Amino acid sequence: MQYTSIAALCAAAVVLVTSAGTYAQSGFPAGTVRVVSPYPPGGGTDILSRVIGQKLNENLKQPVIVENRAGANGTIGAAYVAKSPPDGLTMLIVPAGYAANPALYKTLPYDQSKDLAPVSHLASGPLVLVVHPSLPVKSVKDLLALAKSRPGEINVGSAGNGSLPHLCAELFNSAGGVKLTHIPYKGSGAAIVDVLGGQVPVYFMNVLQSLPLIKGGKLRALGVTSPERSSIAPDLPAIAQTVPGFDMTNWYGLLVAGGTPRETIARLQQETARVLNTPELKERLAGEGMTVVASTAPEFVEFLARETAKYNRIIKSAGVQNSQ
Repeated sequence: MQYTSIAALCAAAVVLVTSAGTYAQSGFPAGTVRVVSPYPPGGGTDILSRVIGQKLNENLKQPVIVENRAGANGTIGAAYVAKSPPDGLTMLIVPAGYAANPALYKTLPYDQSKDLAPVSHLASGPLVLVVHPSLPVKSVKDLLALAKSRPGEINVGSAGNGSLPHLCAELFNSAGGVKLTHIPYKGSGAAIVDVLGGQVPVYFMNVLQSLPLIKGGKLRALGVTSPERSSIAPDLPAIAQTVPGFDMTNWYGLLVAGGTPRETIARLQQETARVLNTPELKERLAGEGMTVVASTAPEFVEFLARETAKYNRIIKSAGVQNSQ
């Protein structure tokens, strides 16, 4: 599942990367920058990558191309970048679901630990646990109590098998000691239609999507999935306040082909951080419920290892499988 943002910011980074090629008058490497969005057009990653890519194109006067290579939970686009020249000019923007792929798929067309090099953990933000107003619960505690009294009878939707909302639901089941029945959809749009209709009364939703629906009374919010309250919805408690240890955030990361020189990765990270920390983009991302991280490459390596291990535990515990 894709959410807003940071893809675009990555576009910035890639344009500024140092490479062995010629340099533009601005001092940045000359040539076309490719930002690969491994999801269809119109998603959050795609939208912001285009917005920021356009701004970078104007500032640096170099072409920035966003390429959508969608499919298989982002693995098609990831494979393309993994097989690209290791010069830093072809980059991959991934959301949190990227960390689930090694456990979700029996085989991948690349080695995720070797063929893609982490550059930076760009930003992160929570999802919101929402329910249809017809469900007689007003808090996480209420939902847990109802689910325990009706095991397997309450449905929770997701954007697809292995998507972040699905993994949130499975963690909620295991950590909360309940059994919500997972109903996967082909994308968030179809899922939200049935959530709004009450057919599937529970969902873990993107903050931006949820707030208008919550304010309009179409959905009721119970809590956020981050360990602490979110600045964009400070009145909502963290699920972790009721379910200790619950921590599932949407995040975005930047990767390049494995074998890219360390100096290039370091330069790319520095330029990405510079772009992410501009007041304009920080404010925009904060308005979307996202917090800038802009980590170093080694920090992102450690973060990615933790996330991959966490998703592996959730997927194995829930028996989630993919046909491929």
